[in-house]
Amino acid sequence: RLSAPPNSTCESGQPTQVQDDVAAPPRQTPRTAPPRPRPVARARGVPALAARSPPFHRRRAALGRDAELSGDASAQDDARGDRDKIFPAGFGWQGASVLAGQMECAPDSVNFFLMTGAGDFAGVLTGHMLFSAAKSALGRKSNLSLDLSTGLWLATAAFCSGTAWQPVVNLLHDGMGLSFAPAAVATGAATGLAFFGGLRLGRTLYAPLGLAPGDSSNRYADAMLSVSIGGATGIFVGTDISFGAENVLRPFFGVESGMTDMEGMVRAGMSTSVGFLGVQAVQNAALPYGANWLDPPKAQAARTAS
Repeated sequence: RLSAPPNSTCESGQPTQVQDDVAAPPRQTPRTAPPRPRPVARARGVPALAARSPPFHRRRAALGRDAELSGDASAQDDARGDRDKIFPAGFGWQGASVLAGQMECAPDSVNFFLMTGAGDFAGVLTGHMLFSAAKSALGRKSNLSLDLSTGLWLATAAFCSGTAWQPVVNLLHDGMGLSFAPAAVATGAATGLAFFGGLRLGRTLYAPLGLAPGDSSNRYADAMLSVSIGGATGIFVGTDISFGAENVLRPFFGVESGMTDMEGMVRAGMSTSVGFLGVQAVQNAALPYGANWLDPPKAQAARTAS
């Protein structure tokens, strides 16, 4: 049946309410976009994932890539410091002390101080160049002039710390009467500072050879490397048996009178290796990414700028 429109008027002029017999179409609910998930709030003080420090082996790999791109031989070399220079440093110092003894140089003489510093220099430079030669023989990229300048740089710093080691121990043990533990800590601090001074001096001396000159961008890295070196020179005090029973490291690193010269040199190298690796392990675990001297220079600069 046809029907008039709603609220229409019939012939009599009276308004008529017409009901439509045709069912109205069902009302459709407008579609809406699904609700967005609410972002999960991160606990206060917890760093974002990108800011967390990567594992140590990934740090080293990133450092090597960054050094190759930037040409900074010192950064690439530093990543290998615990393998090719720390043991030879202690080994060379002890070997030079044996030679100085044969030349009748007293342990409190300037000649003894300089000879042992030269032994430290020779050990570091030799270890570095041997590692560079082995790397080249295995087909890895190598730049002889950059390797040489970096080796001279680190060896110069080692000369400074190696020369300072014996007079510092003499002062602390014989002059001030300190026991083994405080003497070892103070020796590590003093010789670590001497090493840092040698690093900064070396950056000036060897900049013409391609080494990155000293500035604010590498001062922090040099300082943190020197802290680890201080760990090496501090544990090196364990080779001194004059502390007697106070020297708790004597069974492991003490250079006894009945040992051969080679045995004493090996023990000396082991002591510096253990000291360096111990302090460096603490740095690796405690410092955030960009605050470790092993981290790429770009990451260190970004953290300093922030």
